[in-house]
Amino acid sequence: MWPKQKRLALWFLLLASAAALAATFTATARADGINKSAVGELFWATAKQEDDLLRKAAADESAIAGNDEGKKNDNNDGDHDLEFDGGFSSLDSMLQWAIGHSDPMKMKETAQDVQRLSPNELKKRQLEIKELMEKLRTPSDAKLMQIAIDDLKNSSLPLEDRHRALLELLILVEPIDNANDLGKLGGLAVVVQELDNPDSEIRATAAWVLGKASQNNPAVQNQILGLGTLAKLVKMVRSSSLEEATKALYAVSALIRSNTGGQELFYAETGSLMLQDIMSNPSIDVRLRRKSASLVADLAGYQLEITNKAEHPFFSNHFFLKSVVDLTASTDLDLQEKALMAIKNLLQLQTPEALVFKDICGLDEALERMRKQLEQLMVGEDQTDYARDLESLRKEVEWIFLRKLEKVLTVLDCYTLGPSRGHS
Repeated sequence: MWPKQKRLALWFLLLASAAALAATFTATARADGINKSAVGELFWATAKQEDDLLRKAAADESAIAGNDEGKKNDNNDGDHDLEFDGGFSSLDSMLQWAIGHSDPMKMKETAQDVQRLSPNELKKRQLEIKELMEKLRTPSDAKLMQIAIDDLKNSSLPLEDRHRALLELLILVEPIDNANDLGKLGGLAVVVQELDNPDSEIRATAAWVLGKASQNNPAVQNQILGLGTLAKLVKMVRSSSLEEATKALYAVSALIRSNTGGQELFYAETGSLMLQDIMSNPSIDVRLRRKSASLVADLAGYQLEITNKAEHPFFSNHFFLKSVVDLTASTDLDLQEKALMAIKNLLQLQTPEALVFKDICGLDEALERMRKQLEQLMVGEDQTDYARDLESLRKEVEWIFLRKLEKVLTVLDCYTLGPSRGHS
């Protein structure tokens, strides 16, 4: 990462270069007979660009002076290399600002000097301008990804730089096109290799990158799954490092969401048992339990969509269902909400039995307990709106449960009364 002093110095150097470039460009344009009105358009800088410059300069001066907030922002910038635009929206806007704020007399003198150049000297000056433009040009996302990938391929790269490369990829792969390009550049396999890195932070960040790249992207999901990644990630979810476990579970969720093949691999890797273990253990961090409940809701919801496929046996497992229902006893409202979403989808499946939810899981009692809790929260001031939304969801779940239970009890009544009617 560039130190702030070097970044500021280089930034002003680039502005100075842009000003010199502007003068030469103007003079060259006149010498070549280019329409002056077209060149003249470059002399105006917008108010936004001037504000951008002032904000950039103020921020960098604060950082150099040791401003704490400036340091905080520096720590949060992901250790990226110098931003060549200096806060401007494009290289053209930088050029416009440089021209608009240059000394007109010096610009005129430079123009006169250029007009005295020979054709060969003028051609050389034009090539110098082109080279400077290339140096100032911001690399494409694909180029930046390739640089990060090459860094990760370097086995002698220091741990800090390896982490920085992964963080850069994390930002770059967010657009779906970039995520697709990561695979084409060979980056997916390189990131997957980092899941075996001895450093827990590197493993966690690598999992984060894979999760981000595969989110709502079936093509990338299948590429990552094809590299045998899921087994590693499921193992990482059981890590003693909370950061590694949560990032791994995030990646697992992103990889198998709405992906039939991925979900089959997940079940084969006993992923359902992993979720049950997390949800049934109150001592596990609430973040992992939330993510687990969300994943259960996703899996059950996807099963509802693919009606032509048999429901997986774990959806009707008594211990698993109870681990989901027991989450409603948590004092964490976010976890309760995610548990209700999971229960709502599970109730709508065919195989989970209503009587199991009632007699073994105690869903009716759990819902009543929640009703009383939310009733108290709605009287207060802090979480009133959230509590009302949650109560609405609770009522919906209760209605689905009672309807499912009613159907079963109706069938049982008919079965019980049937023989007696036959004797009468």
